[in-house]
Amino acid sequence: MIARVIVTPKPVVNDPQGITVKQGLATLGFSEVSDVRVGKYIEMRLEAGSEHEARERVEAMCKQLLANHVIEDYRFDIETDGHKRR
Repeated sequence: MIARVIVTPKPVVNDPQGITVKQGLATLGFSEVSDVRVGKYIEMRLEAGSEHEARERVEAMCKQLLANHVIEDYRFDIETDGHKRR
């Protein structure tokens, strides 16, 4: 199975990288961009007996290591046998 995790700063958290990217895009002429949030993309292959077990394990990984629940939100997809599920 493949888990794809996306971690982003919570909306109320200042995002200096996002601000820098937004300013850079404006400088390059992309003035239509009103907000940028910079996060992390994590892809991992894992062994699990079922999709349910994989979801539980990935949820635990996110809570314990991959995301700082105080300042970050996360979401993930699990792909089993070529089928992507949220």
